[in-house]
Amino acid sequence: MNEILTPHLMSIFGRLILAVVLGAFIGFEREFSRKYAGLRTYTLVSLGAALFAVLSEELPFLAMQNFGSVYSFDPSRIISQIVVGIGFLGAGMVIFHNEKVFGLTTAAGIWVTAAVGAAVGIGAYAIAAFATILTLFILVILRWCESLIKRNDNDLIK
Repeated sequence: MNEILTPHLMSIFGRLILAVVLGAFIGFEREFSRKYAGLRTYTLVSLGAALFAVLSEELPFLAMQNFGSVYSFDPSRIISQIVVGIGFLGAGMVIFHNEKVFGLTTAAGIWVTAAVGAAVGIGAYAIAAFATILTLFILVILRWCESLIKRNDNDLIK
């Protein structure tokens, strides 16, 4: 059992837990705002991105351990594929109905949550935490600013 729970592995587990916590913070705001993608979606996106990022770091060591050599490898390629995959997921969140577009903020939130997870996965904890704070600022404070602007626009129309 001690061979499995090495300090390195515990560090990876900590990264994944932090990605879950930060993704959940963002997801909680979306859930509270009654959006279609909420707590579980954002938490899973952050965890998945962190896991891919951790795997991109671990892959050369695993290849060396299991195959005796490391082939040509660029870990940044995995992160670039996270961006592509999340773009596909986000596209599914965007709806065009009656000449209006819905879901763009949700798609953008999922995209940035994946980036937060990837940052945690590569060990950039402070950057991930700060990005989470900025994301929550954008989703909460700027929504309030938008409501003020819309209320003022309605006053001007009358």
